[in-house]
Amino acid sequence: MISNHLSLVEHHRPLADSISERIALFLAAGGQIDELQSPPRNPIPPPRSTRIDPETVLNRKPRPLFLAERRALRKMADSL
Repeated sequence: MISNHLSLVEHHRPLADSISERIALFLAAGGQIDELQSPPRNPIPPPRSTRIDPETVLNRKPRPLFLAERRALRKMADSL
């Protein structure tokens, strides 16, 4: 355990000692600890296709109005 707080380390020491004792009892009773391989990580997704379906409709986001355009629209709305 690595901690900057010595009291926290001392707080957890009884639990660590208890685990160590139980491991020693398990091994003394003939138990065996096997080190297994770690499970595989999430696989890397397949690369994206560069092919574009010609029937796909591309929905482009309309560009935002500039300040001058907003002011012009506001003047037109006020004049109605």
